[in-house]
Parts: sequence; C-alpha cells; structure tokens
Amino acid sequence: MIRYALHCDRNHAFESWFQSSSAYDSQVKRKLVTCPICGSAKVDKAIMAPRIVGKKGRGRATPPPEATTTPTPEAAPSGPTSLLMAQEKELRTKLKELRDHIVKNADNVGERFANEARAMHYGDKEHRPIYGEASPEEAKSLIDEGIEVSPLPTLPEDRN
Repeated sequence: MIRYALHCDRNHAFESWFQSSSAYDSQVKRKLVTCPICGSAKVDKAIMAPRIVGKKGRGRATPPPEATTTPTPEAAPSGPTSLLMAQEKELRTKLKELRDHIVKNADNVGERFANEARAMHYGDKEHRPIYGEASPEEAKSLIDEGIEVSPLPTLPEDRN
C-alpha cells in the first residue's frame, strides 16, 4: 500500500491510500479519485517528504515532520517505546478514519461484492464506491482480471 498526499483543483488537501502507484494512475485516469470535500475529480499528487529507512534502523521509518516537534519536559516520552506507541496510536487512528470514511461513503454490497465489482469493471453497471465480502479466492480472481480491490483495514479492537 502507498499513501499519497493529494489536492484538487480547488486546493483542498487530503490523503488517500492505493495498492500501488499504477493503481493510483489507473484510478485517476478513470476519474475514480475525487476530493472528499468538493467531489472534484481533478486531483493531483501533492509534494511529500519521503520516509527513508537506514541500515541501522531497518523496520523504522523516519517520523513525519509533525512528530519531530520537541515535547515539553513533563510530556517527554520515556524512551523509544513511547514514541513507537504514539506512532502506533496515530496509525490506528488513521486506519479507523479510513475505514469509517469508506463505510460512510460507499455501498455495502455484502457477499455480492465480487459480482458487483466485475459488473462495474466491465461496464455493465455504473461505477460507484462499494465494499463487501469476498473470499481470498474471489479477491485473487478479481485482481487477476485487473480489477483493483483492497481489504478494509481491521484493527484488533474490531475483532473483539
């Protein structure tokens, strides 16, 4: 998965996740990427700072700029574990926001997901945002046909 900072022709800034850079290009070309604020399909990538992983810090990306502010002494993290916990908490919050956005703005087609996705892909139905259920085999089959699908993010608390 890849996250892009995006902006529309009316200068609204937002972020979105894509399976790959080619998935982004394909969705923009088909006008499936729209501004969540105004609905404009004229969307471009915004300039983003890369996340770089060094040899010593394998598995740890450099923190985003907003995470590099110097905390006050009483709020200072007690060590690397606190920073990791803060980053994990932020990631969980972002994943929950993403999931909530999808659920709010897309149709739940349940077990008909694979059939609905195919019908839209092949032009039998009008494109619209959907989500639903698909077995791993159905999802693989959709991907093999060139139909872009991604699982909804789930968090541990969603499973309880």
